[in-house]
Amino acid sequence: MNHVNLIGKMCSAPKIVELTNGRKLAKFSMSTNEMVLTADGETKKRTQWHRMSAWGKWVKILEEMGEAGMELAIEGKLITHFYNSNGKRKCVSEVEVNDLVIL
Repeated sequence: MNHVNLIGKMCSAPKIVELTNGRKLAKFSMSTNEMVLTADGETKKRTQWHRMSAWGKWVKILEEMGEAGMELAIEGKLITHFYNSNGKRKCVSEVEVNDLVIL
């Protein structure tokens, strides 16, 4: 099963891309925080950054309301894209949004 749930903050306003077929895509990054226990027994905040993509109705909502610092709850799936750069195979993973709640 490919299922991702994240609660965090939008890092910047979404970038809206219009494709040649007329469909629109919203791309943005999101940060999440978690508290971890270090080897010496102290708690430390660890931040992760996630690439996000959204289609359909979410594009319009993000285009109108999306802004840096906005808290979101996201449900989606992990997508990995492969490409070649300077003869080397590289990959980029992102979360494709299925559902979104502005907190």
